[in-house]
Amino acid sequence: MQVFSVQRGDGPIVLGQPHGGTYVPDEVMTRLNDNGRALADADWHINRLYEGLLDGATVVQSHVHRYVIDANRDPEGASLYPGQNTTTLVPLTDFDGQPIWQQGQDPSEDEVEDRRRAYHTPYHAALRNELNRVRDRHGVAILFDCHSIRSNIPFLFEGELPVFSTGTNSGQSCDLAIEQIVHECATNADGFTAVLNGRFRGGWTTRHYGRPAESTHAIQMEIAQRAYMDETPPWVWCEDRAAKLRPHLETMLTRLNDLALSGALTSQGAQK
Repeated sequence: MQVFSVQRGDGPIVLGQPHGGTYVPDEVMTRLNDNGRALADADWHINRLYEGLLDGATVVQSHVHRYVIDANRDPEGASLYPGQNTTTLVPLTDFDGQPIWQQGQDPSEDEVEDRRRAYHTPYHAALRNELNRVRDRHGVAILFDCHSIRSNIPFLFEGELPVFSTGTNSGQSCDLAIEQIVHECATNADGFTAVLNGRFRGGWTTRHYGRPAESTHAIQMEIAQRAYMDETPPWVWCEDRAAKLRPHLETMLTRLNDLALSGALTSQGAQK
């Protein structure tokens, strides 16, 4: 099984997709309980949601489900949101706080390390390689990290999520112009709601790769799944909803691409 794939483009935008995969090795699947085997917390259809929106974009996609290992968590296990409910590098619960492993089958520290080396490290090596390649070609790289999640998860956040949750680690992971473009597109999207650096301020990927002073910028987009699919099993794609959402994502990516190609995001021209 190929644990990740790269669709290489010639433009300055890289789409990261760490949570869209559903692959679970047989030896892991047999240890999950019925709740875990439902694989409920995938970023369902995320590759399809972004497919074809920007010519020349590079796509780096993990095919491994986050219950095997979470490719958007700190490999050292540090919490992204100290003091708040969250899931770990290898989750022990689902997003509702319910156990996903059979009794006595929680992964050991050694197993977590093995999975980190087998799945987390290769994905990020590929992502890093593509960002470096793009930056070498254009003088700048923008990582647009693509995520989605159910709209209502009381264990993680209160109330209903906005459709667009933009995260820039409170402005630290990218140039201000990038943040402004994406949030402006989100807030101007008729019929949709938006927030900037709310519950999702950007995961480990955004925080790790976002280095504006080095001309590598990162921004996370968390989409509430009600905007393009059914949020209950079997997690069906809804073409009519997706058709209303995708043009706004296309506008974001197109404007970011134009900004990067304009030369305004070199290390000398970046603004905070």
